[in-house]
Formats: sequence, structure tokens, C-alpha cells
Amino acid sequence: MNPIKFGTDGWRGIIADDFTFDRVALVAPLAAQVLAQSSSDGSSGTVIVGHDRRFLAEEFAFTAAIAIQNAGFDVLLSESYAPTPAFSLAAKQLNALGAIVLTASHNPGAYLGLKVKGGFGGSVSPEVTQQIEEKLENPAALSANPGKLENFNPWPAYCKTLREMVDIEAIKEAIASGKITVFVDVMHGAAAGGLAQILEETVHEVNSDRDPLFGGGAPEPLPRYLSQLFRVMRTHQRKSSGLSIGFVFDGDSDRIAAVDSSGNFLSSQILVPILIEHLASRRGLTGEVIKTVSGSDIIPKIAKLYDLPLFETPIGYKYIADRMLTTQVLVGGEESGGIGYGTHIPERDALLSALYLLEAVVKSGEDLSEIYSRLQQETSFTSAYDRIDLHLANMEERSRLLSLLQNQPLTEIAGKAVVDCNKVDGYKFRLADGSWLLIRFSGTEPVLRLYSEAATLKEVMQNLNWAKNWAHN
Repeated sequence: MNPIKFGTDGWRGIIADDFTFDRVALVAPLAAQVLAQSSSDGSSGTVIVGHDRRFLAEEFAFTAAIAIQNAGFDVLLSESYAPTPAFSLAAKQLNALGAIVLTASHNPGAYLGLKVKGGFGGSVSPEVTQQIEEKLENPAALSANPGKLENFNPWPAYCKTLREMVDIEAIKEAIASGKITVFVDVMHGAAAGGLAQILEETVHEVNSDRDPLFGGGAPEPLPRYLSQLFRVMRTHQRKSSGLSIGFVFDGDSDRIAAVDSSGNFLSSQILVPILIEHLASRRGLTGEVIKTVSGSDIIPKIAKLYDLPLFETPIGYKYIADRMLTTQVLVGGEESGGIGYGTHIPERDALLSALYLLEAVVKSGEDLSEIYSRLQQETSFTSAYDRIDLHLANMEERSRLLSLLQNQPLTEIAGKAVVDCNKVDGYKFRLADGSWLLIRFSGTEPVLRLYSEAATLKEVMQNLNWAKNWAHN
């Protein structure tokens, strides 16, 4: 059995193998203890427990809640699934010690996980999760005074908060009048029914049933998992001349992607620039723009266009969230779809992103791709982007490639000279033609992550294929 280790956003494992009821009953009260030790004196002493829609998620949540209660803490246990950011928000609004969320986010169906959120409304620091790991050898003792356990519904307060952050009436009017048609692929996950609740208007939702196997794929907002959404939107567009927009939410609704009226997939590399433009120009907001090292080169250009400061972090939303706790931030986004806002909690929130994007379309009268094309013209920057994950034979192969990068620095990639190498997170090679290639290694498995941006998709694939051949040879 693999040891209990917290990664960039929680502990995850295979159900009935690494992730068991006994282990959840061990970890949950220890997490509550560490949250109590690291909280301010003004917290209520309550721990929120929530879950997504994975196999046995509510049973695991109940096990966690009972274990936390028996350790002497009051517990608010969610009476239904909900997005992870809804539980983070509840922790802040209810002045709780924090939240324990049973979810494995975008991982395949065999996995479940446990995320720890602080009372400030975001993921706890690595220092906090390290303290939890250090306590694993000493299980939490049963308290002579068990806490109270009550159920609560996280949806009403969450929906109310998000409604108040946009011009909800303008969005509703546009939908009701047929100016815009909204499609949502919730990927069988925790966002099911969410956008309809917030908007109180008709949205066309696909994959809204509970399927712990996620259709044989994974609840990750990537084109290869979106065939039904593409098909439904194509059918609609043949019959309608109005604007349509599709949103894709991952398993616990903290990541987003979109599809435009023409059926084009829009990753966060495209959505973040649109959001910067909307928040700065139409909402009149200001603050720092945060991008990770894998973010598109257009992001700093958009920030400069609106005279906004820019800050770059390693890959992982925890770095963005940490910055949000100390700095006025407009928007922070990562390439994998996690986007958060200084107007909200320090947490990525896919449903809020969808509302801001809807507001941008309604206020501008443009399709998402039209907004992005205009931004490309205004910044004189056009590019293509892609990413692949390359599975290696074993961890020894990973070590060999890492040694090569460290001891035999690359000077040429795909026939183009390397002009710079950024080692903030992995190895990001800037090439003579302005394109870049990022090579990163998974810290826990033999996987090589390859990212590239270039002027054309053909050049992107040349860079990625070169990297694949380099790794294999």
C-alpha cells in the first residue's frame, strides 16, 4: 500500500487499494487538529466536510465526519455533492476551521482523494499538509466530549454569492430572449445542475447523470472527452443563427474549458486573456495578473495593454493562491484550466469563470473566439499551443533524462537555436524563432510533461515531436 502523501492539492489514491475507509478515518481528524492549530482565535471550531459524485464519495465523507466528530470537533456535513469551491467558500463564510473535501478532481474513476481547505477559503499550504503527514504515526485520540454533527446544504449561499458577482439580469435576459444559448458538459461531476441553479434559466447540460466511471475516460476538460458536447452544439448551430457557448467543468468544478459557436475548443490559454480584458475594461477592476510558467505569451501582452502588473509562478494553483493572500490580484490562471480571482476566495472556481465569460459575451455582443481574435490583433500576437504527457518506462528512465538536462544542456531544438532556459519549474527553452518548449517531470510517477507554444500548430507539433524523440532516443 502506497504511503499517504499530499501532493499539490490533496491526497489521492485508488479506491479500496490506497484509499480506504480506515485511512480516511485516520487522516481526517488529524487534518482537523492541524487546522485548529494553525487557525486564528476567531474561528468557530467547526469543520466542514463535503464530497463530489465519485464512487462511495458520500460514504467516505460520512466516515470522515464521524472521525472528526469523535475527535471533539463540531462538523457540518454536506447533504449533497457540490463543487469544491463551494466548500472553500462555506469555510470562509461560516468562519470554520476549514473544510475536508472528498474528491479526486479530474482523475479517472478508480481514484478518490481528500483535499484540505483552510478557513480563509483556499487550499492549505504544503507546511500544513506536511504537519498532517507527520501526525500519521499517532492517530487522533477519541475525545471525552465528541462534537456535534449537523447536515447543511452548501448550494444556496454559493449560488447567491456568485450571482452577486456579475450582471446576472443581463445574462438571464440574453438567454431568455434567445440571443445566446448555453451548453454545459459537467462530465458527470459535482457541477451538475449548478449553472442552471445560479442563472435560473434553461441551460443545455450533457453528461449530467452520475457515472463513477466517467464514460470510461476521466472528468478532465480536454477535447478527447467532449465528443457529446461537440455533437450537441453542432446540431444546434445548424438550426440557429444566434450565439452559443459551451462550458466544460472537471469532476469537482475547479477547472474550466469552453467551446465557441463554431465548435472550437478553448483552453484556459485563450480564456485567461479574455477574462483579463473583460474584468479590466468592462468591470473596471485592477490588480496583478498571475500566470504560471506554462502560460501563453499573450498573457503578459494583454496585461501590458491594460497597464496591469504581471507575476509568474511555477505550475500549480497553490502558488497563485499563496500570492492572492498577500497581493491585490485581478486574475490568476494555470494552463490546465484552474482560474481564480481577487474578487473571490483564493481558490479556482469554474462556475464563476463561466459567469464572467458569459458576461463578457453578453456585454460585448461577440463570440468568445471573436473577442480573442480582437485581442490578438490589438497585441500583434498570434500563436498555437499544445501539450502532451509522455509515459516513461520507469522512474529510472525519468532520472536518466533529468540527468541529461542537468549535465548536457540543450542548445538546439527542432533545428532552432536555444536562446534561453527558464528553470523555475522544469526546463523551459526559448527558441530563436520566438517559440518555446517546456519539459517537466511528474514528481510521483514516470511521466514527462511536454508543453509548447509557437506561431503555428505545425511548429508546435514539430517542437513536441522533437522532444518525444529526444526522450525515447
